[in-house]
Amino acid sequence: MRISARADYAVRAALLLAGAQEDTPLKAEFLAETQEIPHKFLESILNDMRRDGLVMSQRGARGGYRLAKAPEDISVADVVRAVEGPLVSVRGVRPPDLTYQGPAEALLPLWIALRANVRQILEGVSLADIASGRLPDFVHTLADDPAAWSNP
Repeated sequence: MRISARADYAVRAALLLAGAQEDTPLKAEFLAETQEIPHKFLESILNDMRRDGLVMSQRGARGGYRLAKAPEDISVADVVRAVEGPLVSVRGVRPPDLTYQGPAEALLPLWIALRANVRQILEGVSLADIASGRLPDFVHTLADDPAAWSNP
């Protein structure tokens, strides 16, 4: 699985919004500068997140962006889906919509299992978990495996 710059930037911006006071919107310029994200690119990302109901925008001198829900109610998967679409696809197709024949038939359950694992991790971690520095135990268990840190 490849995490795009768009998804990475979206999660990073969402984490800044998660740490902001509830009634204090943050300007896109501030988010972009703080996380070193190109401003125009971030505006596009924030618009996708707004359309998906994850952030709200407010115009005016005191305007900016804020989360539309509590950080504990927004998973990393929610953010990634808002800006990228499905978490796992094969050639742009969702795994359940694929069909294979012959020796390739065993690929379908492999792609489904991959999707299930990606979902388990990204749906199981909220913005609040990351912002607080308290990732779920299953994340630590996976990350504590030395093989997870090496590229074979």
